[in-house]
Amino acid sequence: KEAGVRATLNLGHTFGHGIENGSGYGAWLHGEAVAIGTAMAATMSAKMGWIDESLVKRTYDLLIKANCPVELPVDSPMNRDIFLKTMSVDKKVANGKLRLILLKGDLGNCVFTGDFDEEAMKETIDEFVAECKGAQ
Repeated sequence: KEAGVRATLNLGHTFGHGIENGSGYGAWLHGEAVAIGTAMAATMSAKMGWIDESLVKRTYDLLIKANCPVELPVDSPMNRDIFLKTMSVDKKVANGKLRLILLKGDLGNCVFTGDFDEEAMKETIDEFVAECKGAQ
């Protein structure tokens, strides 16, 4: 089951798999794509009011300290449509419903859910692809 510690291990993977698929395998190391996906999951979680901005900052700071990317480069082919298409075939989709691992509550708490604000997800994607050539 995707709960508890297992959910924590999958944080960032759905967005990350979208980046890997949409950019072409090999363009990103798996861990790099998941790092950006983790930044996206933290950003989206805050947009929904599930965590506060201090936890988003802490997430970004840890990723940056570990020399992990937290944003897509300007030459990325990614855009909202590519993200939504590639995420729709992720193994965490069930009965046609996308499920994400998101942060909720205190530090270290994750939820595996299909019950999230789709507009917050689209806004998050739009922010992350705004400077990408694929979004132009």
